[in-house]
Amino acid sequence: MNKRWLRSARKVHKWLGYLLATQIFAWLLGGLVMSAIPLDKVHGKHLAKRQIDSPFSALNYPADLNYITKKVPTVSHISFIHFLDTPIIKVKGEQTLWFDGITGKQFNPPAKEEITQQATLHYLGTGQPEHIQLLDVGPREIGYRENIWQVSFNDWQNTTIYLNAQSGEVLTVRSHIWRIFDFFWMLHIMDYDERDDFNNPLLISFASFSVLFCLSGILLLLQSPPWRKRKISNQLP
Repeated sequence: MNKRWLRSARKVHKWLGYLLATQIFAWLLGGLVMSAIPLDKVHGKHLAKRQIDSPFSALNYPADLNYITKKVPTVSHISFIHFLDTPIIKVKGEQTLWFDGITGKQFNPPAKEEITQQATLHYLGTGQPEHIQLLDVGPREIGYRENIWQVSFNDWQNTTIYLNAQSGEVLTVRSHIWRIFDFFWMLHIMDYDERDDFNNPLLISFASFSVLFCLSGILLLLQSPPWRKRKISNQLP
C-alpha cells in the first residue's frame, strides 16, 4: 500500500480523533442514558394522569348545541369534557372555545384555587403543590405555549403539571427525569438552543467527520491485517 496514503490517513485519523473524542463520548453516553430510561417515565405517566374519566353522561350536557356552535365559525370538532364538577363542551373551529355544558354560556377561566385542585386530582405522587403561577408564555419544556398554569409539586422528581389557563385541561407533565433525558437528547442531536432540530449543520458536520474517522481507521487497519501476521508466524521455523 502506498506509504504516502498511509501517512495521510494516520494524520487524518489522529486529528479527527482529537476533534471527535468528546462528541463521540457524548453520543455513546447519551444513547446509553436514553435507552436506559423507559419512555413512560420520561413522559411522566407514573406521576400524573393526562385525563380523568368523566363522571358525567350525555344527560348532563343539556346546553343547546345550535346556540353554542353559532359562536364558533367553521366548527371542526366538538368534545364533551369536564373541569372538576362542571361539564364542559369544547368546540374547535377557527378558534377553540369552551362552554358550560349546562347553561351554554362561555366557560370562565378557572381561578388559582381551582387550578390547584385540578392539578392535585391528576397528580399520582405523594408531594404537595408548592409553586403555582400563571404564565403568559411557558418555558421551553412546554414549547413556549401561551397562557398556561404551572403547578410544581415538592416531590424528589420536581413534578410539574402544565394546564390550559382557559379551560383547566392538563397539557403535559414534566419532571427531573424528563429534564435529564432532554439534556442528553440535546447532546445527542447537538442542537443546544431549541433541542428539536435533528438536521442541524453542526450534527451533519460531526457525523461526516465521524464517517471519515472510521474510513481512515479502516485504511490503517489494512496496513497490517491480522491474517498477514498469522501467515508470517506460520512461516517461522
